[in-house]
Amino acid sequence: MAGSNSQFETKVIHAGETSDAATGAVMPPIVTSTTFEWEALGQPREHIYTRSSNPTRDALERCVAELESGVRALAYASGQAASAGILDLLDAGSHVIAPLDFYGGTRRLFDQVRRRVGALDFTWVDMTDPAAVAAAIRPKTKLVWIETPTNPLLKVTDIAAIVAIARQHKVLTCVDNTFATPCLQRPLELGADIVMHSATKYFGGHSDVLGGINVVADAELGRQLHLLRSASGGVLGPFDSYLVLRGIKTLALRMERHCSNALAIAQHLEKHPRVARVYYPGLPAHPQHALAKRQMGSFGGIVCFEIRGDAAAVGGFLNRLQVFTVAESLGAVESLAGQPATMSHSSVPTDERRKMGIAENLIRLSVGIEGLQDLLADLDQALLTP
Repeated sequence: MAGSNSQFETKVIHAGETSDAATGAVMPPIVTSTTFEWEALGQPREHIYTRSSNPTRDALERCVAELESGVRALAYASGQAASAGILDLLDAGSHVIAPLDFYGGTRRLFDQVRRRVGALDFTWVDMTDPAAVAAAIRPKTKLVWIETPTNPLLKVTDIAAIVAIARQHKVLTCVDNTFATPCLQRPLELGADIVMHSATKYFGGHSDVLGGINVVADAELGRQLHLLRSASGGVLGPFDSYLVLRGIKTLALRMERHCSNALAIAQHLEKHPRVARVYYPGLPAHPQHALAKRQMGSFGGIVCFEIRGDAAAVGGFLNRLQVFTVAESLGAVESLAGQPATMSHSSVPTDERRKMGIAENLIRLSVGIEGLQDLLADLDQALLTP
């Protein structure tokens, strides 16, 4: 195990004691067995059935728990499964406060699944205003869901301030830390109860694995989540667990390049005549720039901007890209580009997207680790008026 004072670059390599004690293999074996032989009747081994625990998945969970300064991590089949696992903690009729601007898939889970069946009630608020969160709390409020930076407008929430409000009312807090990763931000150290990741994104980092991870600061809460995950069955498989763990080994290096490329691109776009507005926490013009500097180690690899023009201008830009790939998802080594209104947030009704501030001419860039000059040249040629 990496020491508690080790640099993060060291922790991503050594956290969780993931080498195999039996063989000395520096990477854990991919254990595909679904069941494990008992020593004798009434004497089970550490692992009984892979839905409950698996050696490969356990290695990943130990690693991420340490990276996030948590006591336990649980890996799920997707980020959405991890989000659903947190909602499973709540009794029917519970109230949840969530951001006005956040990932469309999470909002769909909340609004079109859990609210639709009458299990939970939700209120959307501007999380950049702690007073709005405090005003939204009800007697039945059981969870405040934070996403920071948000997807896609990159708003930054003061985690410690929201946690302080939630604790006054004995309300759980969960932070979706997908965009920042523990490389840039560790919400449990700021008092949050749960951290959620879509491991599909920066943890995996190579567009080849689907997964989600929850990390908790309290052992009892971890036990409850484990019980619920075992009951519902949305676990991450052994091979996918291995792929995520392998991806984490290079997380610090990749995030350094993601962040440096993204900042340079945001600064470049800010001066471009065809760009109306740039969203990036690393720019001094960003409304929460000072908070981002205080709360985050760097500003992340996502840049969003509004292009001057209509839907045709968006289509023309995206279709002219050559290095950036037009595709869903984010956080991988290759640079991706998309239109949130028709891609990541297409499940959100048009009027709701407008309330969130997502315009039709908004473009989201997931900045990869390619050469910066190639990325800038690609953006410039795609931004040329046809």
